[in-house]
Amino acid sequence: MQALTTHTGVVLPMDRANVDTDQLMPKQFLQRVERTGFGQFLFHDWRFRDDETEDPDFELNQPAYREASILLARDNFGSGSSREHAPWGLADYGFRVLIAPSFADIFYNNSFKNGILPIILPAEVVEDLFQRVYASPGMKFAVDLEKQELVTDDGLTINFEVPAERRQNLLEGLDEIALTLCMEDKIAAYEKSTSS
Repeated sequence: MQALTTHTGVVLPMDRANVDTDQLMPKQFLQRVERTGFGQFLFHDWRFRDDETEDPDFELNQPAYREASILLARDNFGSGSSREHAPWGLADYGFRVLIAPSFADIFYNNSFKNGILPIILPAEVVEDLFQRVYASPGMKFAVDLEKQELVTDDGLTINFEVPAERRQNLLEGLDEIALTLCMEDKIAAYEKSTSS
């Protein structure tokens, strides 16, 4: 998993509540089990028309947001089914940071496991960020996970909190497999002690 210490990127304002995993990664694209290659399908049913041409009204298809790597959303982002393909698609497209007043629990946990930082901020702070991004399309935020600080292009600084263990794993780029491998010596010692 790719570590995240600091990240600066263009912000995509997705002014929708309850964006579910079926919209993030529609069911017809769930036939693969590798984690890569899903970015092209992200928000497919919103990004593309029936004839597979881009819908110019969808946020991600607008020139100011095509290179976005930070997603700003409303309440309950990532609701719906527990499919891990949703954060796979976000990560593969290039999103590293998500900001919302709340996230669905399973999606929140899956985001950390896939190198994405979900930041929970009060609804009024999120509203202010939406207004700033709308006033300046293409605005960038700088996120520092070590300091737990977000800075907007126009100089606003916001502090946020991330659970300590999740924060440390993301700073070090450790997913569950890597965490297990970090304990390889202890596992080997335990196996040796129980084999006799």
